[in-house]
Amino acid sequence: MAEQARIIDGKAAAAALRAQIGQEIAAIKAATGLVPGLHVVLVGEDPASRVYVNSKEKLAAEIGMNSAVHRLPAETSEAELLAKVAALNADDSVDGILVQLPLPPQIDADRVIDAIDPAKDVDGFHLVNVGRLASGRATLIPCTPLGSMLLLKQLLPSLAGLEAVVIGRSAIVGKPMAQLLLQADCTVTIAHSRTKDLPGVVRRADLVVAAVGRPLFVKGDWIKPGATVIDVGINRLPDGRLVGDVDFAEAVAVAGAITPVPGGVGPMTIACLLRNTLTAFHARRGDGARA
Repeated sequence: MAEQARIIDGKAAAAALRAQIGQEIAAIKAATGLVPGLHVVLVGEDPASRVYVNSKEKLAAEIGMNSAVHRLPAETSEAELLAKVAALNADDSVDGILVQLPLPPQIDADRVIDAIDPAKDVDGFHLVNVGRLASGRATLIPCTPLGSMLLLKQLLPSLAGLEAVVIGRSAIVGKPMAQLLLQADCTVTIAHSRTKDLPGVVRRADLVVAAVGRPLFVKGDWIKPGATVIDVGINRLPDGRLVGDVDFAEAVAVAGAITPVPGGVGPMTIACLLRNTLTAFHARRGDGARA
């Protein structure tokens, strides 16, 4: 009988990354008196967003980072939100700006993202940062793909030559993930809902990244024996359970390594937000690379 896959512990990796960032912040403060600052803007009362923002605030405080949450009512106008972003752009104590999505329907999310100073765009969603990533240049990288890559690099000393399949083509995860894998010398396929013979495409992969937003979508018999599986999905079932896009119970018996849900990519996403804020702090002062 085949051995069960290695479980990739995102919680432990995220805790180690946060500790490393905390040590660097302490050193910066001791040397300069400065502290990197992350500011989050939350519009409305979306329950999932509120939980996520509270977690960001708590973890930022734990590592000694300056953090503030600007909570605006759901009826906030687009002009009011753009004015808030402009004020944060102009504030030199703010190194990272994150406007929590989704936004209420009266606000154009793209217009708001485009208004953020690219040097402070710690989500990595601004067109300037998207373009820099596509060109293979140092930039602020979206947090979930960055966290996924850090987990992969801890697990596999080299990704060069591996066949990677990314399921999902969103601008937030799928496309940037594919670009990062290309930069790591993988052969990359982006698959999606219109892909012909999706199971057959996935079965070729040494490395599968599932980011499609459909619970338990990727079955165990889609996975090549020994492949590494990164499950980006977080889906709540009617019975309250949180599951990924991969059928974990099936895939764990086939894969070589796999991220669980919860406890896999999710914790790394917030840790990478803090890492991006530190990266932005250095880049804005000309004392560090942008990635």
